[in-house]
Amino acid sequence: MAGVMLEYTKTVLKKVSFDTKLFCKELKKAISRLLPDEVEELKLWLQQFIDDKPELQQSLILLKA
Repeated sequence: MAGVMLEYTKTVLKKVSFDTKLFCKELKKAISRLLPDEVEELKLWLQQFIDDKPELQQSLILLKA
């Protein structure tokens, strides 16, 4: 059962990646709901996911806070 929420979060973030504000909102929600080790895994995934999406680069700030 571990990782189900993380996988769900990734799915949601992929679906809302067309809208920067919505993406950041969902990312904030995910950070507050995931376990610390899942947040670290999400951070690694996010860095790869937004590599070719410069409009989403600002969302990395949320992970540093």
